[in-house]
Amino acid sequence: MFSNKVEHLIESLRALPGVGRKSAQRMAFHLLDRDPEGARALSRALDGALDGVKRCSQCRMFADDALCGICAASGRDRRLLCAVESPADVIAVEQATGYRGLYFVLMGHLSPLDGIGPSELGLEALERRMSGGEVEELIIATNPTVEGEATAHYLAQLAREKGVRPTRIAHGVPVGGELEYVDGGTIAHAFSGRSEVK
Repeated sequence: MFSNKVEHLIESLRALPGVGRKSAQRMAFHLLDRDPEGARALSRALDGALDGVKRCSQCRMFADDALCGICAASGRDRRLLCAVESPADVIAVEQATGYRGLYFVLMGHLSPLDGIGPSELGLEALERRMSGGEVEELIIATNPTVEGEATAHYLAQLAREKGVRPTRIAHGVPVGGELEYVDGGTIAHAFSGRSEVK
């Protein structure tokens, strides 16, 4: 129906998460017809990122240099290390909290069925960081999924073996949420993780 090049562009856009055929088609037509300069800028940005972006040697975050901006910053508390599943999680924590420690980006979670084990998550590098004597607390901020919880358990055990105190971010009823609309698993998790009112 379309030229081979248009079809290839549509299929390439479908590689993005949450983008189906119709959305990819709309994007392709917009870029080709309405914003060819934007399309060229997007192409250059993708090429530049693919050629120039690497992983931070300390935390595995995307970076332009050997260290990302967070690991290179002198004002961060190096006693605190927060383990997250993705670079997007780093940004979420940075924007929503006053956290001033460092990070370790797992780039996923343990999932034996998908062939993702400790080595795929870079846990040897995490062990080395915790063995250095600088890290006192590992804040585990994996997602509250089955895989995220299994990963959290594994990380906590690893931290204890290295003499580092493991902590887990709280999960439960969202701020502004009403109990009658919250699913049972979330309520159960909130109850089991309840803390004293101060």
